[in-house]
Amino acid sequence: MSLSSDWLSVVWSIGVGLGVFLIGLGIFVLCVRAGGLIGRLGKTLDEVDRQIPALGTPIATTLTHVGGIADTADATIARLGAAVAQLEGVAASATRTANTVGTVVTAIASNIRKDKPDPAI
Repeated sequence: MSLSSDWLSVVWSIGVGLGVFLIGLGIFVLCVRAGGLIGRLGKTLDEVDRQIPALGTPIATTLTHVGGIADTADATIARLGAAVAQLEGVAASATRTANTVGTVVTAIASNIRKDKPDPAI
């Protein structure tokens, strides 16, 4: 073994092997940490699954209350629609009455003009 070329090859091989070992060790540590994170995530999801049934009753009560409010609003809107329809009927009757009054006033005014003698004559 010559001193410079053989030792350089051995040092290079040891360096590459040590680098690959350190990369593998880093990947191993990363996988262990990821496994711990996934384990904690599993415990968190188990806790959420345990608490979901307890939330069912308050959510159902809230949705029932909101449904009652919506039903009341629908009934109120229906009543308002009926009131608007009645007001539209009253407005139509008032229009017909005003037209009739206008026609009568026009006829009376026309008759008064016919009966009055013309002052220019």
